[in-house]
Amino acid sequence: MSPTPSAPALVLVAAVAENGVIGAKGDMPWRLSSDLKRFKRLTLGHPMIMGRKTFESIGRPLPGRTTIVVTRDPSWARDGVVTAPSLEAAIERAAEIAAADGVDAVMVVGGGEIYAATLPRADRLEITQVHASPDGDAHFPHIDEHVWQETARETPERGPKDNADVTFLTYRRKA
Repeated sequence: MSPTPSAPALVLVAAVAENGVIGAKGDMPWRLSSDLKRFKRLTLGHPMIMGRKTFESIGRPLPGRTTIVVTRDPSWARDGVVTAPSLEAAIERAAEIAAADGVDAVMVVGGGEIYAATLPRADRLEITQVHASPDGDAHFPHIDEHVWQETARETPERGPKDNADVTFLTYRRKA
């Protein structure tokens, strides 16, 4: 999905352990204040697409962002949340919201199934590489270096509330 005036960039935002784990039993297996601050900076003002399990792990819509939840359950609804019956419907709705809000990107924020389905269409990846290998049951798909070019890398100092070191990585799809 190349961004055009009518199609915003599709950006995947994830914290990923060295072993590919992104979640364990409905939660993230780490506490990373630095990652949460980056997540807020990247997503604020942009529509966000997530699966129902990811939404339930967060527990509420995040302020300053339109939350679009993909769910197969037509009766599922939460205050302040836009629901979509399919990923395609979620992307279409997010593009409409992005255009109305005057922003150039839609953020995909999890979980594993949503990342796997959107990676082939994504334009950019914003990855927090977590320098740990916890057990988990949700994984980020493999980032193929033949498809993705690392364009930025930052290694922040470990914050007092972080329980692992991290590296912030940006990837763009190769031409």
